[in-house]
Amino acid sequence: MVSSVRARAALAAALAMAAVLAGGGLWLYTLMRANLLDNTTGRTELAARKVAAQLDTRTLPPGGRLPAPESGVDLVLVRDAAGRTVSTSGGPQDVPGLSALHPAPGQDSRSVVLAPASPGAERRVAVVVEAPAAGGPHTPYAVYAMTVLSDVDDATRAIALGLLAGAPPLIAFAAALAWWVTGQALRPVTAIRTELAAVTASELDRRVPDPGGADEIARLARTVNDTLDRLERSDARQRQFTADASHELRNPLAAVRARLEVALARPSPDRESVSAALADTERLQRIAADLLLLARLDGGPAPRPEPVDLALLAAEDVARRPVPRVPLQLAAPAPVPAYGDPARLERALANLVDNALRYARSGVLVRAAAEDGWAVLEVADDGPGIPEADRDRVFERFVRLDADRGRAGGGTGLGLAIAREIARAHGGDVRALPAREGAPGARLELRLPTRRRG
Repeated sequence: MVSSVRARAALAAALAMAAVLAGGGLWLYTLMRANLLDNTTGRTELAARKVAAQLDTRTLPPGGRLPAPESGVDLVLVRDAAGRTVSTSGGPQDVPGLSALHPAPGQDSRSVVLAPASPGAERRVAVVVEAPAAGGPHTPYAVYAMTVLSDVDDATRAIALGLLAGAPPLIAFAAALAWWVTGQALRPVTAIRTELAAVTASELDRRVPDPGGADEIARLARTVNDTLDRLERSDARQRQFTADASHELRNPLAAVRARLEVALARPSPDRESVSAALADTERLQRIAADLLLLARLDGGPAPRPEPVDLALLAAEDVARRPVPRVPLQLAAPAPVPAYGDPARLERALANLVDNALRYARSGVLVRAAAEDGWAVLEVADDGPGIPEADRDRVFERFVRLDADRGRAGGGTGLGLAIAREIARAHGGDVRALPAREGAPGARLELRLPTRRRG
């Protein structure tokens, strides 16, 4: 089995050249043989017609002896209507099949190739031409001319041998040329493979060489580099996420341990320390749950979309919440159809509302509407707002613009990141916007397609 691309290309080129040479050689051999036979037949017929012309003009030499024909014709003989040879250019001839050779009706000549009379004999081309007799038109003569086809056979044999002798070098040249051209074309692939094999977990910054141009190999190199870019970003993101998660978990764990040690050191139970430890434990549970959800979003299956009403989701979220610290209002006058996983969309909306309630001063507004072919959920608060430079950074994992207040409020730093991951998994997005009409605060907008993707 040929495993190398270069070997397969060379073999294909050799087979193609062999097929071309076989077809072309057979065509050339047939054409040249037909031409040679036509030329020989024409010379033979010309010799017969010369004798027929002599019969017509009564200038045939007396004595039954014809002069040797020209142009390489071997024999010319004249027979009367009874089939008797009356003149010949050679000795008496008994050629099998010659007596049965007659012109077709309406024609005065006919040519055939006679088979060898015996093994080892040569083939001949014979031509018969009718000639009027000296005594009148009703007793015609038949003039026969014959030429041995040894020259034709020798010439065609030489042509065949030449074609057979020339085929192997041409096939070898085609294979060598395909081998060289394929090697030149695949040289960038070898460089790409070598460089890609050197990429390791600790050297994700390496890139394969780009040969330039717009061919398939150049596009392959760019695709590989784009893949390595995404892999490097994903690895950096994962490393940062691991470091942030370790940092976020270390502080609550240290606090729980310290409070429990203080409680155990006292002779009587310290309810305050145990309560604080319980609060830190609950925070650890929330962080662990958010981490698990993010892991599922990163590597889990795509959501299974189904028809969902965002206005109804928003109403249900507002209705099931306990009395919040600030008023929570809903603006959803009409259904807002979309496609998505209801459970995940509920979680995304809850995270956005939790974030708004954490920073709002006097109230939060949840609005559901359809805009420009998108289903939109908007959560607005009148808190300190989000600086323009940080409106994209707030969706990164474990990012808090005010870390102390975020921890005091019980946030894990993962809520907005989870909301954006859920929205993007549905073909939408979440973005941070300034408050409307120059008022203080911020708006978080979740946009989803109104039609099923794919």
